Amino acid sequence: MTALDVPAFEPPLRRPRLPRWSFFAVFAGVIVVSGAVFAVTPLQGRVQFGLFVAVLYVVAQTAVSAVVEGKRRATDRMVTLVLVACAVVAVLPLVAVLGFTIVRGLERLDPFFLTHTMRGVAEQDPVGGIYHAIIGTLEQVGIATLISVPFGLLVAIYLVEYAAGRFGRAVSFFVDVMTGLPSIVAGLFIYALWILVLGQSFSGFAGSLALIILMLPTIVRTSEEMLKIVPGALREGSYALGVEKWITVLRIVLPTALPGIITGVMLGIARVTGETAPLLLTVFGNPALNVNPFSGPQEALPLFVFGEAGLPNDTAVARAWAGALTLILIVLLLNIAARLIARLARVRG
Repeated sequence: MTALDVPAFEPPLRRPRLPRWSFFAVFAGVIVVSGAVFAVTPLQGRVQFGLFVAVLYVVAQTAVSAVVEGKRRATDRMVTLVLVACAVVAVLPLVAVLGFTIVRGLERLDPFFLTHTMRGVAEQDPVGGIYHAIIGTLEQVGIATLISVPFGLLVAIYLVEYAAGRFGRAVSFFVDVMTGLPSIVAGLFIYALWILVLGQSFSGFAGSLALIILMLPTIVRTSEEMLKIVPGALREGSYALGVEKWITVLRIVLPTALPGIITGVMLGIARVTGETAPLLLTVFGNPALNVNPFSGPQEALPLFVFGEAGLPNDTAVARAWAGALTLILIVLLLNIAARLIARLARVRG
């Protein structure tokens, strides 16, 4: 066979790609078809229409892509569309809740509402505020954070750096059990121990004790995972220089894992800030301002929202929406502050 007999190499034919405007054209066609289907069938409702449009769009876009681009690229587009649809379905309820809370909460949220209490205010009065509830929430969550963060961090360090044998496995097991503990059980435990057995009164501190039980497993587990991902070479290099283990943990391991640890702390704070069930049994609620968390009943934002939302009048419900929005804003501000602290600590390190 000579060189003239060898067939020339022919590159594979490249199938055309769908233009960008085709996606909008397919979507418009899906809307028209869906509207016609809903017009001639018993189907109705916005949710049903949205689901029908999403499913039909995935099918139509995949079919068009298969005809123009080929089976392989059509399969890729179908999987991409399904993943995007799942992400939208997961995020949409959160966006809807936040949007609805913001719209309803802004109707009542104003400086007067943030700087006054409910002392002497009847449920149908359009006045009153949540200043006492804000103070109560900040004190209760603050006390719970001050106690649970050092304790949880020490437990995480023990599990990662020192735990061995049955006791370490037992500690890890009980942390897992506490992770799934219902909040009402934590409130019942503190109510039985602190109030019934020890004879103490309802107070913000009692509520903080219940919140500590809920915060600890989150802080321990997140801190443990952050400490585990610190490279072992950093520890080994420190040991090779003759540095003791506790100094290595304090000066090398903890600063390296600090951003993740702060994230875990904020997850714990965000979880307990909106808890209502344990506070019903321990804090009890108070329409007046009580700045002493160790004496007497105290108010909290979750209790305020729960109480106002259950009253049969529009003014109370409006206060409940404004209280819920305030609670969301407080958690958001705490997260922003934690991110700034972590960034400053990383820059100084």
